[in-house]
Amino acid sequence: MNFRELPKVELHTHLEGCAPPAFIRQLAHEKRLDLSGIFTAEGGYDFRDFDHFLQVYEAACTTLQSPEDFRRLTMAVLEETASHGVVYMETFVSPDFCGGGDLVAWTDYLAAMQEAAAEAEDKFGITLKGIVTGIRHFGPEACKPAALCAAETYGDFITGYGMAGGEMVGRPADYAYSFDLAREAGMPLTCHAGEWGGALMVAETIRDLRVARIGHGIGAIDDPTLIDEILEKDIVLEVCPGSNVVLKAVDGWASHPIAKLRDAGVKVTVSTDDPPFFHTTMTAEYDMLHQTFGWGEDEFKALNATALAAAFCDDDTKARVAKRLEPAQ
Repeated sequence: MNFRELPKVELHTHLEGCAPPAFIRQLAHEKRLDLSGIFTAEGGYDFRDFDHFLQVYEAACTTLQSPEDFRRLTMAVLEETASHGVVYMETFVSPDFCGGGDLVAWTDYLAAMQEAAAEAEDKFGITLKGIVTGIRHFGPEACKPAALCAAETYGDFITGYGMAGGEMVGRPADYAYSFDLAREAGMPLTCHAGEWGGALMVAETIRDLRVARIGHGIGAIDDPTLIDEILEKDIVLEVCPGSNVVLKAVDGWASHPIAKLRDAGVKVTVSTDDPPFFHTTMTAEYDMLHQTFGWGEDEFKALNATALAAAFCDDDTKARVAKRLEPAQ
């Protein structure tokens, strides 16, 4: 069964993490940066574990130095993502990597991303929206300017606020100021939790940051009471199985809890996270879910309906995307 052509909705990607290695190598060459240490002999990204992955990720980001770099990145990412049937994509973008958290610089970078997104929608039929993220391992104070950038640019393109990075740095309550700032601006909220921090981190994130979605969230499977709370509060999990397998957050595909979570009634979605790093695509994710759990077209259509309902975009955009998800007549 070929799932590549099936229209898909993807909620959990990191724009910089979607950069093809060849794209980063080209930027490094143009800027005379030596990043040879972050690539394998075969040309892919080279990392040992999650902490090393973060270091390689941030090294790759040093090539992205201008709005024009982000315009080119956005076009490259959307062309590749659309080739796997994705018709709507939300991506995490960080002001820390776009002008160092400065609001004026951030608006310039943002304009370049929006320009590319509009062009890609015309060319490839994919809609992109951005979720501003604070970087957790940069600390609570560093997340405050990111939240301000989010609040000041919330609108048609920037549709939410969240937090990514090293999950075990601090506790969720340490970052409440940033989330409160974004919430007061009316922004929907998401946060990475439960990839490494288990059910307790998910529970604290829900309690202290009051998010609508959880990035990953797979640790929740170990706490039935937490599952009940997730159901009661209608929280959606942005699950990235291939990422979890490669980074060894789970032992393998067969032991991934996505099917158990879904069977328990939890609203789960499927995304690629940082696809070139984890040698995955949305097609590959669907293929592995089919092989591992027997999921087919009906299950994937239901997942996409869940994802679209949980998307942070406006109702008009959802209606437009919903038409793309309908079977061809």
